[in-house]
Amino acid sequence: MKINLLSTLACSLLTATSFAQTDFKPEDTEFYSPKPPVVTLKAQVPSDAIVLFDGTNLNQWESNKTTGQPAPWTVENGTLTVKPGTGDIQTKQKFEDFQLHIEWKSPEKIKGEGQGRGNSGIFLQGLYELQVLDNNNNPTYVNGQAGSIYKQRPPLVEVRAEGDNWHRYDVIYKAPRFNKDGMLISKGMVTVLHNGVLVQNNTQIEGATAYIGLPKLEAHGAGPIILQDHGDMVHFRNIWIRPL
Repeated sequence: MKINLLSTLACSLLTATSFAQTDFKPEDTEFYSPKPPVVTLKAQVPSDAIVLFDGTNLNQWESNKTTGQPAPWTVENGTLTVKPGTGDIQTKQKFEDFQLHIEWKSPEKIKGEGQGRGNSGIFLQGLYELQVLDNNNNPTYVNGQAGSIYKQRPPLVEVRAEGDNWHRYDVIYKAPRFNKDGMLISKGMVTVLHNGVLVQNNTQIEGATAYIGLPKLEAHGAGPIILQDHGDMVHFRNIWIRPL
């Protein structure tokens, strides 16, 4: 009896659903507002992007050693170059969720091996490092090679530089969320395209980058983009960001 009752109920629901679907008109599932904002491209930069470096100056950046002090790296011929020994630089603005585009190139004079060759990094919210490293036949630990979330997630594939030796990263980042008491609601997630190839696919970030030990996650708000001085004259260009 129970089985028959369940079967009858299931058939009734299926019939009702089928009837409801046939009762729809196409316009019943169409909506016209709110309309998405219009975004155009100028020199491959979205019109709603914040240009962090256009090849002319470091007005959007400051020293990470001393907040408020000018960024001490070199700008020449449209390229931003690490000035070893001067420390990291960071954006004056702070961000949470964003789309980031940044291009980088290893030093002209290659020296060292592994982590000692063409090393820099891009710190999302100032805490989570997307690795920059010369990867032209340069063996190292896979969660520390170019395209990795440093010491956490190796890239899905290794992508080499194109003919001009410039790399480009396109990053979609969702910041971790905490409640008012500082308790974790959700961890950060990141997707990275390296020269147009997917290398991080909605990857969960476990915590702040740590060179020694395991990553730790502490409550925080918006944070800057930091470029790392690791002692190598790594080059950067065409940096823009779209807060999401």
